[in-house]
Amino acid sequence: MRQFLLFISIIAVGILFIARLFYLQVYNSSGHNLYEDNAIRKVYDYPKRGFVYDRNGKLLVANQPSYDVMVIPREVEPLDTLEFCELLKINKEQFTKKYEKARHYSPRLPSVFVSHLSKEDYAVLQEKMRKFDGFYIQKRSLRNYETTIGANVLGDIGEVNNRDIKKDPYYKMGDLKGKQGVEASYEKTLRGIKGIKFIQKDRFNKNIGPYKDGKFDTIPEQGKDITITIDAQLQAYGELLMQNKRGGVIAIEPATGEILAMVAAPTYDPSILVGRNRSKNFTKLIRDTIANPLFNRSIQGVYEPGSPFKLMNALIALQEDVLTPEETVTCYAGYKYGNRFMKCHCNRGTRNNMIGGIQRSCNAYFATTYRKILDKNNNTSEGVDRWSNHAKSFGLGNFLNNDLFVGQKGRIPNRAYYKHIYPKTFYSTYTISNAIGQGEVATTPIQLANMAAAIANRGYYFTPHIIKNIENETLPEQFTKPKYTTIDKQNFEPVIEGMFQVYKKGTAASLQVKDIDICGKTGTVENFVKIDSLKTQLTDHSIFVAFAPKINPKIAIAVFVENGYWGSRFAGKVASLMIEKHIKGQITRKDLEEWLLKHSLENEYAKPYSGEPFKINGYTSLQIVEEQEYYRLKKELNRINKSEN
Repeated sequence: MRQFLLFISIIAVGILFIARLFYLQVYNSSGHNLYEDNAIRKVYDYPKRGFVYDRNGKLLVANQPSYDVMVIPREVEPLDTLEFCELLKINKEQFTKKYEKARHYSPRLPSVFVSHLSKEDYAVLQEKMRKFDGFYIQKRSLRNYETTIGANVLGDIGEVNNRDIKKDPYYKMGDLKGKQGVEASYEKTLRGIKGIKFIQKDRFNKNIGPYKDGKFDTIPEQGKDITITIDAQLQAYGELLMQNKRGGVIAIEPATGEILAMVAAPTYDPSILVGRNRSKNFTKLIRDTIANPLFNRSIQGVYEPGSPFKLMNALIALQEDVLTPEETVTCYAGYKYGNRFMKCHCNRGTRNNMIGGIQRSCNAYFATTYRKILDKNNNTSEGVDRWSNHAKSFGLGNFLNNDLFVGQKGRIPNRAYYKHIYPKTFYSTYTISNAIGQGEVATTPIQLANMAAAIANRGYYFTPHIIKNIENETLPEQFTKPKYTTIDKQNFEPVIEGMFQVYKKGTAASLQVKDIDICGKTGTVENFVKIDSLKTQLTDHSIFVAFAPKINPKIAIAVFVENGYWGSRFAGKVASLMIEKHIKGQITRKDLEEWLLKHSLENEYAKPYSGEPFKINGYTSLQIVEEQEYYRLKKELNRINKSEN
């Protein structure tokens, strides 16, 4: 009986071994084991990234071939290091550092040893790669920028880090991904899907051919092409106007929420972040903490909105029924509250209704308006919450839930915010600066442009977005469904008429464009910085918001120029020209264009670092650009105009 049991046991164990081997070799020869099997080499086949086009079909970003030298440390045999370094144009110290980094990552997995070889270097190296065991060349594609504009819009691609790999197992060491702009926002759409080849190795670690005749190999799937909402010509023109200046410009199509231009100044040529010089150039950009070209001021810059916020207070006052458009407020060159006085540019004794108050940007009118809103029902705490909720319905004080890679919330204070400052009680006069868009209110240029679009639409807006079309896909509902403000439609008309009068005979009368009815609002914001630990006032910021035409608007725009003096001096000129460029396709206000090309604000930006004394609001120090720089800008303008034709 014992012999019989022993025989049965041996047979059973044999059957189990055979079954297991059959399962491993037949049913489970693919999948995870292929990736773990040291006898099989994995070679990834990288897809081409999708192309990027502007709204008019102009190609902005394509691809160019690139070659990386890969290393599998455990397969490296003794080699002529000096010859290899000469071929790769590196030194012995760099060789050792790169090899140790790869070995630390994984002795048996491939990683990038030297990236972005040129075609010439690749041709020379390819013939000699057989001499260097453990190294091989892998082909992939890099970006090829067909334009010099829109660096902050388009973004760039760079090598993944450990955080990227942990977050998404799709990536391996040495892979590239979108780091900024559209490249980052639509990374999964643009990147495609990697293919893979499994190569069988013999006991001497030499390749002997495809594993299972390539049965488990996959081919790469090319990334999808995308069309973005940017008008390349308008973008180029905006960047030209903003040269030698710092700030942000956002232009939106009110009927769709599509971003027509997103200018961040200063900017840079996106092609400098491609290839072997990417790291060096990126380091230069990120270390420029003064001009900060990597900071997208149009969507990341948080500023007090200044007088354009008066439009919001007017709308809220009408909705809360605390005044009528016809009611007037007398301005005595400012507004007195307690022992303080808020200055105004109106002549003493000027009586303003709502349209006049907007037209002349009267501080006294809007201080009165703001107090009526907050003091309604004699409950300031409830009043500030109502005021805050109305403003937030325009997208202010919150992320806009758009498809841009970065952004800021800004700030619209409410009762909870002020409770930390005034724990017992507070009065409307405590926050009176909010009446003129200063104080605790803070917005981004894109939020102001969106506010202008909502006013242009008489009460609704579409989430501002950068994507217009994805190959074989439809846009998400978040970009096609209108969002309604808390302000009734009829309350917009007096405010819009006031904005129209700003251009006709108000603070922007000098900026009119023939045959275009523009509605706008100037803004001037005080600018303080700390110099040697002292709060110091520099030249004011220049702000402008507008939309046009008055009926069936085609464009809404917000312009913010740092240290730009007052609203119509720099920002207003930029806005008028970009509006005309978009609607007419050509410029008739050559005088405004010429003025902007000739004038620079670089001297204003140098003030905090010059060590020299300067006047507060030193308006007499406006700098004229050097003749050579002026002719360079004129040449660039001619190139833009020529490319349109």
